[in-house]
Amino acid sequence: MNYTEIMVRYGELSTKGKNRRSFIRQLADNVKGALAAYPNLKIDAQRDRMHILLNGEDSQPVIARLQKVFGIQNFSPSLRVEKNLAAIKAGIAEIMAYAYTGNETFKINAKRSDHDFELTSNELNQTLGSYVFSLYPDIKVQMKMPDINLRVEIRLDGVYLSYETIKGAGGLPVGTSGKGMLMLSGGIDSPVAGYLAMKRGVEIEAVHFASPPYTSEQALQKAKDLTEKLTPYVGNIQFIEVPFTEIQEEIKNNVPQGYWMTLTRRMMLRLTDAIREARNGLVIINGESLGQVASQTLQSMVAINEVTPTPIIRPVVTMDKLEIIEIAQAIDTFELAIQPFEDCCTIFAPPQPKTRPNLDKVHHYEKALDIDGMIARALSGLKIEEITPNATEKKEAEFADLL
Repeated sequence: MNYTEIMVRYGELSTKGKNRRSFIRQLADNVKGALAAYPNLKIDAQRDRMHILLNGEDSQPVIARLQKVFGIQNFSPSLRVEKNLAAIKAGIAEIMAYAYTGNETFKINAKRSDHDFELTSNELNQTLGSYVFSLYPDIKVQMKMPDINLRVEIRLDGVYLSYETIKGAGGLPVGTSGKGMLMLSGGIDSPVAGYLAMKRGVEIEAVHFASPPYTSEQALQKAKDLTEKLTPYVGNIQFIEVPFTEIQEEIKNNVPQGYWMTLTRRMMLRLTDAIREARNGLVIINGESLGQVASQTLQSMVAINEVTPTPIIRPVVTMDKLEIIEIAQAIDTFELAIQPFEDCCTIFAPPQPKTRPNLDKVHHYEKALDIDGMIARALSGLKIEEITPNATEKKEAEFADLL
């Protein structure tokens, strides 16, 4: 179909009262970011609906990206025709030729916002229904849940015809709930945690700890690629690489093995919190799932959390691994996450980590470390990169140009 517009219906925004306008404005910004690869689009976000004028762009890739933008309940690709009966019939004939294969039921659902149009809504339903019967004498009408629900909207600027209602991602527009720092490793859980946080409107920045030469460039690229998998839901995401080699070596050289993981996670949390404060974030997000590994027992979480009063959101904390994997597969991060490039947590994992760390011992072992100095040096070496939705497409295009 040669669609001319996509009409977007909002999700939970209808419940937001006085904040509705700011939520719609944020959603429009997110849609523009997600569809930045299509410069001919025109996006008009109104109070009740958003209209995306395609202006010649192919609708299929636009539809695919739009399905991932949080805050959208559903949307309908539409065909715009002139405001006269002959043009409307021609448009309906085009849609039916595309949608009807010989077995579907149909219904005409006409509405007018331009009440000066020559026919009322009921007259349009009858006239256009009769026209469809003239094209397909054996077709059956069905008023409730038809296979083809052909919508006809008479507006001031033209007539819009549609028959598809495509489910959106739901949730809230990313950014309406504030900003959080996502502790992104390279595994299955943290990208899922980021996805779920974004669904509730949280803007995320990805904080990744790298320990070269113990961690490889492939492991770092894997983390960036996982971040890119999350960008279609919002647009661009800031990726923050934290140098962590010195800290892990100091912990390994000065702390008993059983406490390596506890002190490592406490340092990660301190650094993430410092980055959050510097970049005006409100919360920290991670992929901890209760009982999954030694550092994710309640006792370990209490010992690790002690270093900051900042709220820590754990979207997958009550999920089992299969539930997390199911979401990872749905958002296309699973296959990437299981690639065998180890992050700094797995490389320095002790053989027998403490599952119930003693806080007095934790404080004692930390006295041997230059915590403030190591944090300052790590923060001075941050590398920040903006990850965009079409980064992989650009890489593939550049590679193709070299061939």
